[in-house]
Amino acid sequence: MLCLVSSEEERRVRANDREYNEKFQYASNCIMTSKYNIVTFLPVNLFEQFQEVANTYFLFLLILQLIPQISSLSWFTTIVPLALVLSITAVKDATDDYFRHKSDNQVNNRQSQVLIRGLLQNEKWMNVRVGDVTKLENNQFVSADLLLLSSSEPHGLCYIETAELDGETNMKVRQSVSVTSELGNQNNLASFDGEVVCEPPNNKLDRFCGTLYWRDKKYTLTNQNMLLRGCVLRNTEACYGLVIFAGPDTKLMQNSGRTKFKRTSIDRLMNTLVLWIFGFLVCMGVILAVGNAVWEREVGSLFQSYLPWDPPVDNFLFSAFLAFWSYVIILNTVVPISLYVSVEVIRLGHSYFINWDQEMFCSQCNTAAEARTTTLNEELGQVEYIFSDKTGTLTQNIMSFNKLDFTPFNPLADPDFCFYDDTLLESVKVGDAHAHTFFRLLSLCHTVMSEEKSEGELVYKAQSPDEGALVTAARNFGFVFRSRTPGTITTTEMGRPVTYTLLAILDFNNIRKRMSVIVRNPEGRIRLYCKGADTVLLERLHPCNQELMNVTSDHLNEYAADGLRTLVLAYRDLSEDEWEAWSESHRCAEKAASCREDRMAAAYEQIEQDMMLLGATAIEDKLQEGVPETIAVLSLANIKIWVLTGDKQETAVNIGYSCKMLTDDMTEVFIISGHTVQSVRQELGSVSLSDCQSVCLSVCLSVCLSVCLSFALVINGHSLAHALEADMETEFVSTACACKAVICCRVTPLQKAQVVDVIKKHKKVVTLAIGDGANDVSMIKSAHIGVGISGQEGIQAVLASDYSFSQFRFLQRLLLVHGRWSYLRMCRFLCYFFYKNFAFTMVHFWFGFFCGFSAQTVYDQYFITLYNIVYTSLPVLAMGIFDQDVPDQRSLEYPKLYEPGQLNLLFNKREFFICIAQGIYTSVVLFFVPCAVLSDATQSTGVPLADYQTFAVTTATALVIVVSVQIALDTGFWTVINHVCVWGSLGSFFSIMFALHSQTLFKIFPNQFHFVGSAQSTLLQPVVWLTIALATAICIVPVLAFRFLKVDLKPQLSDTVRYTQLVRQKKRKPVGRNGRLGARGGSRRSGYAFAHQEGFGELITSGKNMRLSTMALATFASRHSSSWIDTLRRKKPTHTHCHTPPSASGASSPARSCVSGSVAPLSNSSSVLGGSQDTPIEEVTAQHTQTVPTLSTQTPPAAEAAAPQGSAQAVSAGVLTSAAVRPHGGDSPGGWTITLGAVQVSCCYTCINNSTSKIMLIDTTFLLSNRKLCLVGRLGPLHPTAPAHPLSPWKPARLSETFRMNRGITCSLLSITCLHTHAGCVACFAGEILRHREQTVSSLRFPTEASIISQINPNHRQ
Repeated sequence: MLCLVSSEEERRVRANDREYNEKFQYASNCIMTSKYNIVTFLPVNLFEQFQEVANTYFLFLLILQLIPQISSLSWFTTIVPLALVLSITAVKDATDDYFRHKSDNQVNNRQSQVLIRGLLQNEKWMNVRVGDVTKLENNQFVSADLLLLSSSEPHGLCYIETAELDGETNMKVRQSVSVTSELGNQNNLASFDGEVVCEPPNNKLDRFCGTLYWRDKKYTLTNQNMLLRGCVLRNTEACYGLVIFAGPDTKLMQNSGRTKFKRTSIDRLMNTLVLWIFGFLVCMGVILAVGNAVWEREVGSLFQSYLPWDPPVDNFLFSAFLAFWSYVIILNTVVPISLYVSVEVIRLGHSYFINWDQEMFCSQCNTAAEARTTTLNEELGQVEYIFSDKTGTLTQNIMSFNKLDFTPFNPLADPDFCFYDDTLLESVKVGDAHAHTFFRLLSLCHTVMSEEKSEGELVYKAQSPDEGALVTAARNFGFVFRSRTPGTITTTEMGRPVTYTLLAILDFNNIRKRMSVIVRNPEGRIRLYCKGADTVLLERLHPCNQELMNVTSDHLNEYAADGLRTLVLAYRDLSEDEWEAWSESHRCAEKAASCREDRMAAAYEQIEQDMMLLGATAIEDKLQEGVPETIAVLSLANIKIWVLTGDKQETAVNIGYSCKMLTDDMTEVFIISGHTVQSVRQELGSVSLSDCQSVCLSVCLSVCLSVCLSFALVINGHSLAHALEADMETEFVSTACACKAVICCRVTPLQKAQVVDVIKKHKKVVTLAIGDGANDVSMIKSAHIGVGISGQEGIQAVLASDYSFSQFRFLQRLLLVHGRWSYLRMCRFLCYFFYKNFAFTMVHFWFGFFCGFSAQTVYDQYFITLYNIVYTSLPVLAMGIFDQDVPDQRSLEYPKLYEPGQLNLLFNKREFFICIAQGIYTSVVLFFVPCAVLSDATQSTGVPLADYQTFAVTTATALVIVVSVQIALDTGFWTVINHVCVWGSLGSFFSIMFALHSQTLFKIFPNQFHFVGSAQSTLLQPVVWLTIALATAICIVPVLAFRFLKVDLKPQLSDTVRYTQLVRQKKRKPVGRNGRLGARGGSRRSGYAFAHQEGFGELITSGKNMRLSTMALATFASRHSSSWIDTLRRKKPTHTHCHTPPSASGASSPARSCVSGSVAPLSNSSSVLGGSQDTPIEEVTAQHTQTVPTLSTQTPPAAEAAAPQGSAQAVSAGVLTSAAVRPHGGDSPGGWTITLGAVQVSCCYTCINNSTSKIMLIDTTFLLSNRKLCLVGRLGPLHPTAPAHPLSPWKPARLSETFRMNRGITCSLLSITCLHTHAGCVACFAGEILRHREQTVSSLRFPTEASIISQINPNHRQ
């Protein structure tokens, strides 16, 4: 029997026979999710902790320190931090396990009624055994996996709620086998001795295969006969069940396996860096060991008479060997053990911030955001691809209709039901047979459960919102579903009660994509009703439906175009012979011992043929609040969003337009819909840049296509299956990733996971998957980060996720605020941590060259022990938990702040080496400056200061002060906790140091504290404090200078945002009595020292999408415009006369000629929108969304009239627009404006020459991406000899000729394409950036040809 159990292939259970069942040694019903008990906790927990490489390494160091010939440090310098780390981890593990024990005890001690020897007895759940017959009462939890034997309801029915299993709160029906349903009393059940042979324990919730043998007959058992542990009995007085699986064998426990452990990219990088540091440590040990060998041979041998080697050292090589291990011990603090604990503490703090965020709390469903893991927080700041479900994730998954009052017509109508087509209601009222059949199908073909709380008050419990909406629709049109039994369905049709005999239910699944019922009406006619997806149902219709199918297909396309969810309805009349023949084949398939599911599917396929089409339904699934805005903001953060849905292509595409993933100004939306490998390969091959060039050659040049155009890709499930094959995978990824938006429709849950995996494999980027249903679980688990939405489809997605909340719009806050902050904090923490430990440890390395490589330490052993535990631990933890660079609102307003995390700029190997270099530099200063000063210094009494302990105290004090000042500089957001930690740690250093050198401790421990009063005497010397101040200045001043220059000359976007924040706070002044604003006083430079003068103009013109205050921009323009023009004059003098051509009406243009050698002055206006310089930034933003840019006097009147509408549309769509700026003091154009969203910077115009014409830019928009540049603008007056027809492409005389776009940006002009219009010419200039100050320039959308021409001349028609 033991052999049988160890490889269980089938399970045998005999009712009411414990002795028989115990032979198989089945698991008891006691569950144990805890890991430890009182006896095993200490050994098991320590064993687990020492599986960490770092803990094992420090244990190895501790063992080395116990060898007196090796260690120059006391053992407690290692055992104290190691014990502290192990203790903290053990306490955390013990606390978690305590709660697991508590939960286990609560569940195991629940009471259950068990039938023992004919009597019902109360037993604890843990004492229930396989084969017991138990009784359940209403609202009780099911204690084990039970075979339903009988119920108080007719026909052995009972109703259960499976929220504990799949999160679904709707009721489900279960039914006992007909032969046991009559065993209603205890006596009959006590004599029941049937035997069940079934499958072994598994985790498949929706499948059960078994056979009941009783009274020489066998009966097939399915999942519909089972009550699983974790379910709750509802609306059923009582039922009895036979225990089949207990405890760990139940399907609930089989599904509670551990989630796949996910590691962040920073974790992987940190592990690599730690290995490098270990290698560096070994190298330092080897260098010092070699030095020891040389010193002992050349110098140490001279002192053997009075300084002999300690036994067992007998030669210089063995001395060097011991010195190597000694230095490994001394220098081990380059990788302190506290690093790993600090990282976990910081991550835990970040998780609590997410849980406590009130901005992510949904009051409607009373659900807060939840961080279900603590290991992935910083990865939230590095996401580049988001894979989203549609239904319930982007949409509400709540179906609604427009209003129409049904109460006079149907007293059973739902008062909340709404609709808008009264002609359909009239057709039902007049008795249209087709309409009646349509709604009769909706009232019969479903699995909805009905509960009638009072007469006429029906409550439907549906498995999906779609089903509930359809049954409710039928109810309100007069076909009311009232109740069901296993064999009947009762309805009320137009006020008349009708009971149908339910012959069979052909249930829905993801493969069939349809469901059917076979019913017999009171007249005896048998009919099959079917509803399902159009892709599977239309091909199963009778050929005579072709005309109606064409009409219905058109309607389906219209519904899908409106973003509605569609179903097709059909029926088939069956004769008695057909029904009997099929029923027999269906029974054979049900009783099949093997391949039962395949045979059932074949039987379903056989009967669902030659159906008659009834029509189609369409249900609206509205977008969730804030979805378009969230997608727009995430797109600005350079995050690509892919929608993976099972809906129709048209529905998915229109939802894409609704949520602004797809826009009308996209260059092209490619649709891949091939059904064969070859067709998919051809369609993917056609989506290439060469085709895109032919679409937009009149707008821009091929050199700019890859960075200026935007595309979208839509692919269906059939095509995706081929595209994900190995030979086509790379082509699909490259094509899809080149598109701005990707929508995969009609995909299966497995395909969702495959798409995520293929992007992870080829792109090496951080992926996030978000969904709300069970079909999203595989996708959520496959992505680096899984997010579950607690919506209408249960909580399975939430249970499988790493983070959860209730609305898609919270995703932008999770990523752009919490994710970015977590990444920033963790990077700053790691940089500072490695810096401070190298600065601390490398002093020992330099000291080795001055102490004969004897492994003598600079600091005393107590300082070494407390440095990482007390003196420097809390400040860096406070920074890692609370630090911010900009407030949360600014993080949402400036999505480009998210890009450093995607590019991994804040902590990488380069940044690591910079921190290490700074730490080594600090150690050099901290060692050699005190060494040089104190070597010749004396006290006021003439006593030299060049003693070991004075040097140690001076160096230690300087080190603590330097690292404290450094973290004060690194901290960007100060809280009370930061102040307490930084200055408190500094104060604790002096307090502890004075205590350790006090008389009191010396008297108590004379053998441990030898240097009595040395700290006090050292720090009383002015020269010591001067030395400390000098060392601090030498360490800190270069850092200050470097940061000052970096922020001033090459500011980051976060620097600019902080500066504008300070400007915004300072720009309002009190209003005087007359109501006029007072004069501005003071300088903006004092607000942010590192960003005064220049600092954000170059950043704006580099393409970063930002919003700046009008005052800041005006200041920038006034500061830089003159120097820019002077530079341009010196570089390329202009000696041209630009003639003004006559306007269409014959009047001359108001534009003035360009005088030789002169350039029109620049406008200092920061915005063509107008507005005071003192307008707050929020008001400026509102004006940008409502006010229309005013064009200059050169714009034709027709253009002026049409400008408001066109400009507003362009801004709302995110397309760049251009507008001339009227200069102060003149009516001629002062230059052309570069427009970046809501940011405008004025620049002067320039002239470009060729042999036949002189062309001057007037209205120009420019775009930047990486190193490519593109200019689109209206050309100025042409030379009289210029041709009137469209200009052919031409190139400048010298391709090497460069021009300055703005300060710090120099471009080489490559080629020009011109397009002639009635209002002049549109030109597209292509160039390459030779030099620019920003390393990364954001991609901006390229305007279409029509949008350019409409801005120049709205009346023009191509």
